[in-house]
Amino acid sequence: MDSYGSKAKALAGGTDILVQLRGNRFDIEMLVDVKSIPELNELSYTVSEGLSVGAAVPCIRIYEDSVVQQSYPCLVDAAFLIGGIQIQSRATIGGNLCNASPSGDTIPALIALEAEAVVFSKRGYRSIPVEDFCVGPGQNGLQDGELLVSIKFPPPKLYSGAHFLRFIPRNEMDIAVANVGVALTLDSKKQTVESARIALGAVGPTPLLATKASEFLVGKEISDDSLYETAEIAKQIASPITDMRGTINQRIHLVGVLTRRALQKAVERAKGV
Repeated sequence: MDSYGSKAKALAGGTDILVQLRGNRFDIEMLVDVKSIPELNELSYTVSEGLSVGAAVPCIRIYEDSVVQQSYPCLVDAAFLIGGIQIQSRATIGGNLCNASPSGDTIPALIALEAEAVVFSKRGYRSIPVEDFCVGPGQNGLQDGELLVSIKFPPPKLYSGAHFLRFIPRNEMDIAVANVGVALTLDSKKQTVESARIALGAVGPTPLLATKASEFLVGKEISDDSLYETAEIAKQIASPITDMRGTINQRIHLVGVLTRRALQKAVERAKGV
């Protein structure tokens, strides 16, 4: 990777990069197969350190893992929606993140869960918050010679819940018109929000952390009104385009609907319902 610099790309699942190469999106000289690197295939969890997902771990290993199902159901929500079962046996959330699509189905979930991308090069390791990883449509923050090794998630907090939702024109295997990932933590009485993160996809040049909406919800008691107001504020950060899948107005409307529904489900999970 270091020797070829910008002329090299990594191949984990290959479900994006191979299609893009056939479409002449990239001009490269080296495709580096990383599937057999042990660190990139690690899926591990500890109570103190949280979850680590190697960049080459396929989606099916994630959503079939009992620990992930119990502690990170929002990640299961997202990983289960990428393509069909054949794609899920190959596709990785590491590749989904590096692809940096504004509509990437796992990225808002990663942002909501405070995930960090761990990258490596000859210069050593560094970590990048996922909300800063995508720098433009199809552009990520990796420098020449760097390789995404893993994605790390902090341990889930007590009385916390998260959820991911998307809207697509068809029932399956389509690109999101809008998607939303949310995570929140309630107080010990499970009535008031102590922390919140709301992330939006397919409504901007990159997936977005809706900071203003997230901060608004903190300190609020859970109610239909507070969730509705939060969703309305989340709509303000959306700057979508009109394309063959949806219009600007439809996408902004969907941000409100999906945010409100995802918050409701996150609250249920936080309460153990």
